[in-house]
Amino acid sequence: MHDNPGMTRLLNQRLPPFARLLGIEFISASPEGVVAEMLIREDLCTVFGTIHGGALMSFADTLGACATVVNLKPGQTTTTMESKTNFFARAPMGTKLRGESLPFHRGRTTMVWQTRITSQDGKLIGVVTQTQMVLDPKPST
Repeated sequence: MHDNPGMTRLLNQRLPPFARLLGIEFISASPEGVVAEMLIREDLCTVFGTIHGGALMSFADTLGACATVVNLKPGQTTTTMESKTNFFARAPMGTKLRGESLPFHRGRTTMVWQTRITSQDGKLIGVVTQTQMVLDPKPST
């Protein structure tokens, strides 16, 4: 995957509010995929001090959506149609997660991404596969 520094910078500048709340930072971005990191803070944890599954899924969903955005034509938007998560290991508070979204399919009406989430020491935490719908702009009336 080749990084496009301008694209990476743009994704970080235009993060949606929820992605900013999660603390997501894009490391690289290109039409072939995106890489981002997120620090597990206390407010993203369960009562057991490990990342909440919803926070992990939201991290991956953001990456897949942004990977789709990088591939859209002007005026197009996207929304998540389907998402499936496999959890493999716990990740405690203070862990920096790394997510890498790579395409399974980049079509005209849908895109399918797989996001692998690992800890800073390379341990596999989860894998999310999601389908993004590509929405064409509505014609003006």
